[in-house]
Amino acid sequence: MSPAIHLAADTAHLSAADTGFILICSALVMLMTPGLAFFYGGMVRVGSTLNMLMMSFVSLGVVTVLWVLYGFSLAFGGDHGGLFGWDGDYLGLGGIGVDQIWDGTTIPVFAFAAFQLMFAVLTPALISGALAGRVRFSAWVLFVALWASLVYFPVAHWVWGAGGWAHDLGVIDFAGGTAVHINAGAAALGVLLVIGRRTRRQQHPVRPHNLPLMMLGAGLLWFGWFGFNAGSWLGNNDGVGAVMFLNTQLATAAAMLSWLGYERLRHGTCTTLGAASGAVAGLVAITPSGGCVSPLGALAIGTVTGPLCALATGLKYRFGYDDSLDVVGVHLVGGTIGSLLVGLLATGGVQSADRGLFYGGGLDLLGRQTAGVLGVLAYSLAASAVLALLIDRTLGMRVPHHIETSGLDHAEHTESAYDFTGTDTTARPHVPAEPAPKVNA
Repeated sequence: MSPAIHLAADTAHLSAADTGFILICSALVMLMTPGLAFFYGGMVRVGSTLNMLMMSFVSLGVVTVLWVLYGFSLAFGGDHGGLFGWDGDYLGLGGIGVDQIWDGTTIPVFAFAAFQLMFAVLTPALISGALAGRVRFSAWVLFVALWASLVYFPVAHWVWGAGGWAHDLGVIDFAGGTAVHINAGAAALGVLLVIGRRTRRQQHPVRPHNLPLMMLGAGLLWFGWFGFNAGSWLGNNDGVGAVMFLNTQLATAAAMLSWLGYERLRHGTCTTLGAASGAVAGLVAITPSGGCVSPLGALAIGTVTGPLCALATGLKYRFGYDDSLDVVGVHLVGGTIGSLLVGLLATGGVQSADRGLFYGGGLDLLGRQTAGVLGVLAYSLAASAVLALLIDRTLGMRVPHHIETSGLDHAEHTESAYDFTGTDTTARPHVPAEPAPKVNA
């Protein structure tokens, strides 16, 4: 991304094409949150389907309001010590003129704010998959509000805000490998360590209750991710966005195939769950790296990420953290792989002049990428664990065990995802049965 902290007074360079492009990309990224809801919703037990959908969907409401009130200011206001931004003109977005341009771009500030808003909405929703089937909805809403305010908004400033420590260090994160995926994955792990494992009955692997719904969600994520990635260049004039678009497709396809290959070798079959999970892993890994690698590099990233993330999803059994839908194994691990591979595969000829180790750049870029990964991971994990602990000790985050066993939909939302009582045969006209014909003796 090319964020800045100033408002340009000159509107002569406003580009209608770039503005339209970013608004379309913003809508695509917004679609990713309902897509994520379907993806997660199809993977849980039938009695918690609506709860899973709502845990993603509510982020559209909570984070949108906070972003306008103060989130944009914290993320992209004037720098304060490299840790957070702040600008009074950004509070409530009231001090911004409709014709003011985001510095260094050809788009209005409002277009940039809308695009970044959709990233802020999606990121806490990603965490929800790790907690499926055991968290009170009211506690989750509070967690989303606090986490967005104290974790996502500052971390976005670190990575993309002018003056942020990771930004000034030269950490390359094209569209959110650290700020979105490592951030969400580490947060998921932090919360899991606080709230503990599901009941014994629920810890056993459960097949997704609705695979078509899950595949629909994965398809919407893949579709929306083009806006997520290609739009992050904030313009359409120098070809970088086009490279990112192509690399997104290449890495995703390669990761899906390599995950399926891993499944075939280990289990003797290829599953729809594996195809969807592999695709998402590839999308995650190419997010930080796709603007600085070649198409062959994108294929390599996807090929490596698929089986590594598949292996990582099994770590929860070894280390004892109960990650319901493998947020840690896919988003934390996939984001880390993609961010670190920048230090090896950056060509120096697309997004920036920085070269990775395999292109003669030495270890400098890899060191910077490692610092960015570890900094975001450590802060998000610790801060998220503290927030979860505070909420758990006050409101209580876990639902009672009997609700966890039966499903959260009725208890938390008084609704059911699949209501078969509507199949009412009494509405049909009554046709009396014809008497049996008499048989003469």
